Amino acid sequence: MEVNKKEIIRLLEMIAIYMELKGENTFKVSAFRKAANALETDERSLTEIEDFTSISGIGKGTAAVIDEYIKEGSSSVLKELKEEVPAGLIPLLQLPGLGGKKIAKLYQELGIEDVTSLKEACEAGKVQGLAGFGKKTEEKILSAIANVGSRPERLPLAYMLLVAEQIEARLSQMTDIYRFSRAGSLRRMRETIKDLDFIIGTQNPESVRQQLLELPYIKEVIGAGDTKVSLVFELEYDVSADFRLVKPEEFITTLHHFTGSKDHNVRMRQLAKERGEKISEYGVENVDTGEILTFSSEEEFFKHFDLPFIPPEVREDGKEVETFSHNQELIELEDIKGDLHMHSTWSDGAHTIEEMAEACRKRGYQYMAITDHSQYLKVANGLTPERLLKQREEIKKLNEKYDDFLILSGVEMDILPDGTLDYDDELLAEMDFVIASIHSAFSQPREKIMERLKTALTNAHVDLIAHPTGRKIGRREGYDVDIDMLIELAKETNTALELNANPNRLDLAAEYLRKAQDAGVKLLINTDAHMVDTLKHMAIGVSAAKKGWIKKSSVINTLDRNDLLEFLHNR
Repeated sequence: MEVNKKEIIRLLEMIAIYMELKGENTFKVSAFRKAANALETDERSLTEIEDFTSISGIGKGTAAVIDEYIKEGSSSVLKELKEEVPAGLIPLLQLPGLGGKKIAKLYQELGIEDVTSLKEACEAGKVQGLAGFGKKTEEKILSAIANVGSRPERLPLAYMLLVAEQIEARLSQMTDIYRFSRAGSLRRMRETIKDLDFIIGTQNPESVRQQLLELPYIKEVIGAGDTKVSLVFELEYDVSADFRLVKPEEFITTLHHFTGSKDHNVRMRQLAKERGEKISEYGVENVDTGEILTFSSEEEFFKHFDLPFIPPEVREDGKEVETFSHNQELIELEDIKGDLHMHSTWSDGAHTIEEMAEACRKRGYQYMAITDHSQYLKVANGLTPERLLKQREEIKKLNEKYDDFLILSGVEMDILPDGTLDYDDELLAEMDFVIASIHSAFSQPREKIMERLKTALTNAHVDLIAHPTGRKIGRREGYDVDIDMLIELAKETNTALELNANPNRLDLAAEYLRKAQDAGVKLLINTDAHMVDTLKHMAIGVSAAKKGWIKKSSVINTLDRNDLLEFLHNR
């Protein structure tokens, strides 16, 4: 197992939190926090660091913990701490206003070990009596507890994707499965999802049903018949999943039916009716002869109705059955030639520039841009002008190694709360690719937010506005953007807008992407990867773009290397 720098930083921070909860002395706790910070600000990746004690802020003790984790993939220090600290204290860290110190106090002075005992202590008025707490804090804790653990009706896509991928990894190891696929709103890439649906083609439903009932984390078996197994998994949130077991020949029509949407299916059934046919999960039936047709692919299914293949992502309001055409030329994953938003160990990424470059080359890309954070973002180890220029030199050297690949020297620059940009024009003119983004003062009024965005858009050096609304699906709304004005300004200034492919963001959202494309604004699909692993989010980004009916021609990173350079040069 290869460990990356991010994991080590998380480990050190986790140990510090557990020590704090246990009530260890503050020097010990801060030693681990210091070590995490020292590692974060070191520009090398793990493979390049030979001796951790040579880094200022990392002592022998913390270095030993790091070495053990790299060798063993686990930490005996953390394991011991986990045995000593009640597991119920960890979820309390999610409550607003409660950090390690305060929780340690609650545990040591009131014997609080979990949410239940905390709620009881608050209700009994015991918490407000502690030094550093008070009546207000007690009330805040109680209202936070009331909101915790209540599962939202629909869960964010990023969360459900992880659950689905774990289930699919198990399905691919099962016997007697001819093929399987996700269906429902997950397959249509909705931003939030109620529950999961899987279609399984099999000749032996009995065998598959048995295997499904042996899946881990099953909390409840709702039903387990010959054609459908319904389970609830006990995870961070309870997740319901339906597995439909069908004969291999019925697989495609069942998949189409349970992919939906409802409106899409209604329109398809009307279409069939006009032709004297009936669509069901089992196939397409000729009403006169009773003959049932089945299909080997969805392409074939749609062709039967003289339709082009309609991607799952656009099957929403039913209108797509009329309006989606063969020459739509929606973007596909293989159209992507590079990724222009990612981070390295120079700021808050887990891998070196070279490691990111090798990973992008493996993906068959022609180019990439390294866009580490600018100086304003101290928490992300943002780059001072000196460090940015130094990084540019390193990128120059690396580019000499490749003849089939180009690394652009870029930056993700903050648009500051006062409306100015984090670097001056002279420095920006040195860069190949400049992203501007908002990471602060989200609660400013719309006029102020738009003033900030306008400053960036009208700057001649800014090529792209990243994650333009700042939202995180199911976690935060983002700042107040006038979308129409943003799109108009992007068009006027020939600045691209980003579709950030991180499944937590998918920002811009599909409806805004479509608006931008209609206005003739150029788009970029980027992963904003902070490690090699998340470069794979590009596939999610392309899916989200399809949901906005985005054409290949609207997306800048479908250009070949020379065309991209020409585009940036003429911009």
